[in-house]
Amino acid sequence: MSTNTDKGFTTINPATEKEIQQYTYMTADQAIKAVETCHNAFLDWKLKPLEDRAKVIKAIGQELIKAKDDYAKLMTQEMGKLIKHSHDEIELCVGICEYTATEGIKQLQDEVRTMENGGKGIIQQAPLGVIYGIQPWNFPLYQAMRYAIVNLMAGNGVLLKHAKNVTGSALKLKEVFEKAGLPKDLFTVLIIDHETSDKIIEHDLVRGITLTGSSKAGQYVAQKAAKVIKKTVMELGSNDAYLVLDDADVDLAVQTSIVGRTYNNGETCVAAKRFIVVDKVYDQFKDAFVKGMQDITFGDPMDKDSKLGPMARKDLRDKIHQQVEESVNNGATILCGGKIPDVTGYFYPSTVVGDVKPGQPAYSEELFGPVASLIRAKDNDDAMRIANDSRFGLGGGIFSKDEDKAIQLAKNHFDTGMININSYGLAHPNMPFGGVKDSGYGREHGGFGIREFVNSKSIMLNNSK
Repeated sequence: MSTNTDKGFTTINPATEKEIQQYTYMTADQAIKAVETCHNAFLDWKLKPLEDRAKVIKAIGQELIKAKDDYAKLMTQEMGKLIKHSHDEIELCVGICEYTATEGIKQLQDEVRTMENGGKGIIQQAPLGVIYGIQPWNFPLYQAMRYAIVNLMAGNGVLLKHAKNVTGSALKLKEVFEKAGLPKDLFTVLIIDHETSDKIIEHDLVRGITLTGSSKAGQYVAQKAAKVIKKTVMELGSNDAYLVLDDADVDLAVQTSIVGRTYNNGETCVAAKRFIVVDKVYDQFKDAFVKGMQDITFGDPMDKDSKLGPMARKDLRDKIHQQVEESVNNGATILCGGKIPDVTGYFYPSTVVGDVKPGQPAYSEELFGPVASLIRAKDNDDAMRIANDSRFGLGGGIFSKDEDKAIQLAKNHFDTGMININSYGLAHPNMPFGGVKDSGYGREHGGFGIREFVNSKSIMLNNSK
């Protein structure tokens, strides 16, 4: 959490409710100066050969490995994720560096084409300039790395406005980058308020904006960027549906769903959130799932034996509890959890809400915490209908012993960006990440993100003979 004043804020450890660090906002003039110095660093960096950039990207991964224990501890202190999940996050980011420095570089090579008159065409993926990222707190390192690494590899400069409560993690990332040999000021952390952020979006030297956050935040930033004709990439909220079909391995579905709902304290945009179970296996799934969720007890996130840490901020815990209570007031039932514990720290128990129907937050909103919505479907077709009955479309999953059938459902009927079959996963460096509908647009990872903020430049040598 963070406590605020007009001049700055203090970060709070969500497990202990104790202060960590005080920060002062940059003035608008300081922020504008930071944009200019980032742009000046970009002017040199864009001329570096791809191979030289790749060496620095690879070195960043190695520097992360050296810093992993301190970094993991800092992330857990700032936002409450289990220490083992902090280590997982660092390993994922090392993988992103490795992939970008090898496979990612292939996406940036010049392409030569023959012109219709026998001339030659060269297509260059030229860097755009300074890219501004506005990022959330739930994966303090990964959210920043996800867009920063590919844009640095592409030759761009990078600005980061991170969530206030993980400011320490943002500043540590700058330190890691520069230790690995990234030129000073090419990656810049902006500690700024919303008003100054709007000025950054409008600044002539900022050429693209990427945001991960709520649909409401995405709407606001996309409109601001559109007014000054700047490209955006938006990775927004979701209420991912996981379908348990009539031929599912129910034990596998239960175990996978528990992990999918409680990983990272349930504070994951691609968490499994709505569990849509067909009538034939509903009772079997419900009994085992509720028991399994009850066994996920909360505790000190620094303790390697804890299964669930605190919510990242008090207001976030209050919000999810309000969504649960509003759902109950509209006909839902609490099958386990659902009560704020009387302990120090912003803990919320693993919770399952049943009898979930349209008109309840548990059905239509994003529940950003360890609360599962259990929905009964008549059959497989009804399950898919319910899954798509959402304004979101980021991730999702299908449990079925018939993988070919599940693949066809995923391809032809599931209106979402990413689908896990008989599994749950977060992000993979070699697969595209992103959504549709109110979950946003644009893609990251898999060679796709590296081309979001480049100028595909055509250089034509016509044969005039």
